Amino acid sequence: MRDLCFPLVLLVLLVGARCPAATGEEKAAKGGKPWLDTGGLSRGAFPAGFTFGTAASAYQVEGMALQDGRGPSIWDAFVKIPGEIANNATADVSVDEYHRYKEDVDIMKKMNFDAYRFSISWSRIFPEGEGRVNWKGVAYYNRLINYMLLRGITPYANLYHYDLPEALEKKYNGLLSRRIVDAYANYAEFCFKTFGDRVKNWMTFNEPRVVAALGYDDGKFAPGRCTNCSAGNSATEPYIVAHNMILSHAAAVKRYRDKYQAKQKGRIGILLDFVWYEPLTDSKDDQDAAQRSRDFHLGWFLHPIIYGEYPKSMQEIVQARLPKFTEEEIKMVKGSIDYVGINQYTAYYMFDPHLPKQEKPTRYQSDWNAGFAFERNGVPIGPRAHSEWLYIVPWGMYKAVTYVKEHYGNPTVILSENGMDDPGNVTLRQGLHDTTRINYYRSYITELKKAIDDGATVIGYFAWSLLDNFEWKSGYTSRFGIVYVDYKNLRRYAKMSAYWFKQMLDRGKRN
Repeated sequence: MRDLCFPLVLLVLLVGARCPAATGEEKAAKGGKPWLDTGGLSRGAFPAGFTFGTAASAYQVEGMALQDGRGPSIWDAFVKIPGEIANNATADVSVDEYHRYKEDVDIMKKMNFDAYRFSISWSRIFPEGEGRVNWKGVAYYNRLINYMLLRGITPYANLYHYDLPEALEKKYNGLLSRRIVDAYANYAEFCFKTFGDRVKNWMTFNEPRVVAALGYDDGKFAPGRCTNCSAGNSATEPYIVAHNMILSHAAAVKRYRDKYQAKQKGRIGILLDFVWYEPLTDSKDDQDAAQRSRDFHLGWFLHPIIYGEYPKSMQEIVQARLPKFTEEEIKMVKGSIDYVGINQYTAYYMFDPHLPKQEKPTRYQSDWNAGFAFERNGVPIGPRAHSEWLYIVPWGMYKAVTYVKEHYGNPTVILSENGMDDPGNVTLRQGLHDTTRINYYRSYITELKKAIDDGATVIGYFAWSLLDNFEWKSGYTSRFGIVYVDYKNLRRYAKMSAYWFKQMLDRGKRN
């Protein structure tokens, strides 16, 4: 890395930075050492038409949370609870992409990205969740989409990223009610009708497992329900919520396919998070524990969508607490994706804790009957990023993508999130010099390429995230961006990792 020249004054500039002497880029052009080590990765190393993009969500980046007609979401209610969010932070302003979207899209373009996976805030479109339309919100997404297309950035629109309209939570407990299915399908159809002439890539839900588990099993995410919370039942509600989200997804896909897809010529899928679960030992008990974990995590959603039923292990363990699909619903759910998005960050070791059988089921997480381990024989599974859950385990990427290929009929996959975080309090100078993140991306994308080379049908990769932003429970104490945001004035500064992508994605470069 000795050829790097990143004095602060130069990095303040997003593009065009030059060292006083010959730059690494110029040396590379003359056959010298590459400016940043891409590890042999380049556009040419991936299949023709492969898409590289960045990802974000409305609540984390837009700001204007309670302005221009947007109604509150369950997260706007949740952040007001003292002590729930680090430093009691809110997303009222966040990084203000609502006003700065042109600058952010320009950064994507300058860094050679093809696409932006953004989300639409349901309550910005329907402040009460249904009925009255907020046309100022519609106008914002029209501006964003149109500017992306103007700059040659392909829009990938996600319809739901944790942010249920608070009005529906108050009206009928939101995702716990079957009424949510029609409400969500109506919202989705409005978006297809309004934006689908330009948006050709749709996602219904981001990480529904996180919504069900963290929102209703341990209460750590909005709406904060659990057995030991002020309201909730951790043994039943996660399964009800997941079931209603699967039906909502399928109902929206049916609307799209029946009324819009043929004319608009787009495609639609769902985004699922997938931690790779590796058996701690070769024992059958630990292997079974790891498989149960995969079933209760990824299989909970992907199994019904591919096979029309929940995984057998879930059916056997959860029994009557697990809702059932009718024959008509199975027809609607099965096959309800054109692609599946996989969000992949980390891996854990899993073991059988050999606990006695529960007399009375207590919660979703206990139903796994699996223990988590983060080292084997004293050796950590990988170094930890800032977030306590995020260990850097590149081989988990290969195993996760290959598992989807082998267990779910090699569906078309978009690797829809991948990234790591630094502490929120790193200085600008420290934040820009993010060599650990460069190593993370290089090693994970290398493992993704291996999975593709071995036959996995992967058509795109999205880095999380373009910008440092509001990181849910962590507030602003965690930075996932390849662009540093100074939260005092919201100025953007491209990190070394952004320049790494710029070089790796150079259209003139071949490996």
